[in-house]
Amino acid sequence: MASKPEAAEADAAAKPAGNSKKKLIMIVGAVLVLALGGGGAFLYISKQRAAAAAAAEEEGGGASEPAAHAPAAHGAAKAPPVYLPMDNMVVNLADAGGERVAQVGITLEVQDAKASDTVKAFMPTIRSGVLMLLSQRTAEELLSAEGKQKLIEDILREASVPFGGGEPEPEPVPGKKVRKKAPVAYPVVGVLFSSLIVQ
Repeated sequence: MASKPEAAEADAAAKPAGNSKKKLIMIVGAVLVLALGGGGAFLYISKQRAAAAAAAEEEGGGASEPAAHAPAAHGAAKAPPVYLPMDNMVVNLADAGGERVAQVGITLEVQDAKASDTVKAFMPTIRSGVLMLLSQRTAEELLSAEGKQKLIEDILREASVPFGGGEPEPEPVPGKKVRKKAPVAYPVVGVLFSSLIVQ
């Protein structure tokens, strides 16, 4: 049997070990509480910012004008793009002599799958308009970067004609206030070249 002084020494050695475990558990608990509180605050602030951005977007007017490549809204969940390829076109160019031709492959970017079905219904009209645009270009225009960009803009406008678009903006009259029309979203939102060969 152990004597009383030896028992007292054993109890004294056991108490600091128990105290350090309690302190460790309290520190770990405090760190977890702070981490959870910080995470909760981050989520709350993120939701508030998202709600404010959505409210500002609704006040801003919603849809935008069609553009060759419209930038996506930051942070918005965007569906994958829907592409609608057109058949390749071979057309005589407007060069003197009429011997130059262009072979052009075009892919239309549309809003969604539903818009794709709508555009397919009007594809003969759109294709005819695009062929008319191409036949008015010269080889020099099609070979320059500016000419290609202008053609993209013209094709985008032509693709909106069956849906009520395609009218050029009227020239502003000096001294007269011009009211801006509400922007309209057309099904075709972009034009991409899959091939462009000039011979």
